[in-house]
Amino acid sequence: MSHEHVSYLELLARGAATEAYDRPVLLARASGAGAEELAGLEEAKQLALRVRAELEGRRRREAELSALFATAHDLAGLRDLDAVLRAIVQRARALLGTEVAYLSLNDPAAGDTYMRVTEGSVSARFQQLRLGMGEGLGGLVAQTARPYVTDDYFHDERFQHTRTIDTAVRDEGLVAILGVPLTLGSQVIGVLFAADRRARVFEREQVALLGSFAAHAAVAIDTANLLAETRSALAELERANDIIREHSAVIERASEVHDRLSELVLRGGGVHDVADAVSEVLGGTVEFTETAAGPARRAGGHAVRDGDDWVAAVSAGGEHLGALVLRGRPDLDPVDLRTLERAALVTSLLLLARRSAGEAEQRVRGELLDDLLDAPDRDRRLLRERAARLRTDSDAPHVVLAARIDRAGPDGGAEPPGRESADRQRLRSAASHLAATRRGLASARDGGTVLLLPLGPGEDAAELARQTAAQLGGALREPVTVGASAPVRAPLDHPDQVVGAYQEARRCLDALRLLHRAGEGAAAEDLGFLGLLLADSRDIGGFVERTIGQVVAYDGRRGTDLVRTLDAYFASGMSPARTKDDLHVHVNTVAQRLERVGRLLGPDWQSPPRALEIQLALRLHALSAPSHPR
Repeated sequence: MSHEHVSYLELLARGAATEAYDRPVLLARASGAGAEELAGLEEAKQLALRVRAELEGRRRREAELSALFATAHDLAGLRDLDAVLRAIVQRARALLGTEVAYLSLNDPAAGDTYMRVTEGSVSARFQQLRLGMGEGLGGLVAQTARPYVTDDYFHDERFQHTRTIDTAVRDEGLVAILGVPLTLGSQVIGVLFAADRRARVFEREQVALLGSFAAHAAVAIDTANLLAETRSALAELERANDIIREHSAVIERASEVHDRLSELVLRGGGVHDVADAVSEVLGGTVEFTETAAGPARRAGGHAVRDGDDWVAAVSAGGEHLGALVLRGRPDLDPVDLRTLERAALVTSLLLLARRSAGEAEQRVRGELLDDLLDAPDRDRRLLRERAARLRTDSDAPHVVLAARIDRAGPDGGAEPPGRESADRQRLRSAASHLAATRRGLASARDGGTVLLLPLGPGEDAAELARQTAAQLGGALREPVTVGASAPVRAPLDHPDQVVGAYQEARRCLDALRLLHRAGEGAAAEDLGFLGLLLADSRDIGGFVERTIGQVVAYDGRRGTDLVRTLDAYFASGMSPARTKDDLHVHVNTVAQRLERVGRLLGPDWQSPPRALEIQLALRLHALSAPSHPR
């Protein structure tokens, strides 16, 4: 192999720029190489450039495939439809490198299509655009179920231009637009777009990539049909049982599989229990994985060969949930294949059941708390039975907490209705999870969420409020403000107190928001005298104890006169000289007493907020103490 050919290999190995491939030819020409040698070098250069282009294309396809798998993984963790569609549009915009991406859905009732999600859009007119069927590029895609692309929309006569559409597109500044259909079967339900504010040509690979994202969007929308398809899966499972029973030669093994899987379902087994049971029956090793080879997902529920392994996709309602992989049995008869496929069906049912059980538990916890707040006169025995089924510690002291996401809309005012509704759902989901882990209750209420949580050892209401605000805020990555009530002992025995505690928690929450303490958690006791005003119980003694209790206790133990000294000090306008005249003591005595007060109450006791609290506590202490001659 010549030195120049080795140079081209080195250029390929290090991924050099296209311009670098001219250098060997130029060097050979400069050194006086003959025409035959130069022709050979030119041929080698062209071959190297073709190899380079092929490698670049493969790298790009690998990146796109990885992004599609990452998108599928992201979508598997999302439950809210708006969040799913938003994620798809964001990733489509990033991968195609366009300035704007958006998604529209058909409205069969109105006979048109409307904008559902936009990313990168700056025009309100464009974001609210509705297109008639057949109008504009999007309307034509929705009508024909075919992708359309234009590098200059306004000069493209293939589309039916209308003033409304053109005004909105011009307002957004779009020039090049690509639209692909969202289809469910043969039905078009919407269009996914990528667009730039400059002329550009979309390649075939980019059209195909956007089509893949459109398929993900259609699957997300199709989850509404999940229940019907689950029933179909159950019917298929029963038909599989009938087929197995017809084969007398394998009826014993089929019966064993049926019994083992049924037992797992009845006792609440998990997917790994199913894998272990099938491993034992088939004599190989079965593992559950959340990813699977592409052919298994396209096989319509049948197991497929993958080298020496067999892979059966686990899916329901068009949603990919994972796969069962059988290793160590390269040769399987039809009955064994059916056993693996049945196990995949059972696995999908178990996963769906686990998801449904979680959602049902959230609903039941919310209903019990709603009954405590709305119908406190219900039969308490029945309330306790319902709480026992939820494994709540109903005898422990509980705290009622009111929580809300505190985030203003883009104009500084309230959130848009759609965003506010999504926020409430996210907050309710996070609160329900927290309540389940702490053996409490949670429900959506009054535009936010209410929780009833037991106090742990050494916890108080204020600390629990701060923990709850931090945990909910961390889960949502949004500031969540939490107001807490005073503890309620045995709330199921005193549901009327739960109602009052919720009102107290709401007032505390409102106070925090008025004080611009968004994202914090607090109880009435954290708010000083304001907390005393908010609380129904008007715990005057508790307020006095928290504020000057240490000073009162010191006087009681030592026989000192610190409380009267404080009273005189504030009455004299915080003047030590006038204080000593009022008390008829030396000014040094006043200074020593005030120094002792500072050690008991903290160095900031004379700051305006603390001084106000202390004066109020002194006045309440004097009013509540037995009268005696001074």
